[in-house]
Amino acid sequence: MLLTVPWLIKIVLHLSAEWMLMDQIGEKLRLLRKLRKITLKQLAKETELSVGFLSLVENGKSNIALDTLSRLLVPLGSNLNQFFEKSTNIEEDPVVRSVERTWSPFTETSFTSALSHNPSNFKLYPRIFLMHPEATPTKTDLLQHDGEEFIMVLEGVATIYYAGSSYLLYPGDSIQIHSYLPHNWVNKSNKDVKLLSVHFPNLFFREGTSDSENS
Repeated sequence: MLLTVPWLIKIVLHLSAEWMLMDQIGEKLRLLRKLRKITLKQLAKETELSVGFLSLVENGKSNIALDTLSRLLVPLGSNLNQFFEKSTNIEEDPVVRSVERTWSPFTETSFTSALSHNPSNFKLYPRIFLMHPEATPTKTDLLQHDGEEFIMVLEGVATIYYAGSSYLLYPGDSIQIHSYLPHNWVNKSNKDVKLLSVHFPNLFFREGTSDSENS
């Protein structure tokens, strides 16, 4: 596919506006593939790309050229314009509308949605997590890393593991934690769970991009 200069400019602007990193592109491609119920092997056959390469792209470990991405999007029922399109102008409207919220896969049974148009501008990283019930109970791996987190349950009942204890949080319940202590959250119920998570520091934050530093 031959891309004209206006096309390239438009795509670069979208990439710049959304700070779409390799892992974000990979997450979006994986979500599209799963929505179309296409396996990596099937996608590789249709696009004449290797399963290994597609896996690297989906896991954010490899760049992908625009012409290759364009070819990859065809069997996924999308195109470059739709893939990078945003329905709002983040410079004019900082509000993330609930009807425009998009979800990216986080685990096999959970999805996440950023609550900021441009998270690289802020030191806090707010997200909503949607967790489906687990088909088969699995062991919960506890996480430890720098920072702090605030979690509030919006829907359902979440199980929060923190510092050697477990807690059941119901809609409206919240907890603030030190991320360096062992922690995680899961859905052990038979209904969906939605929770708000605010994380500090924001791994997407870029020095010199916040409003306070630009003023």
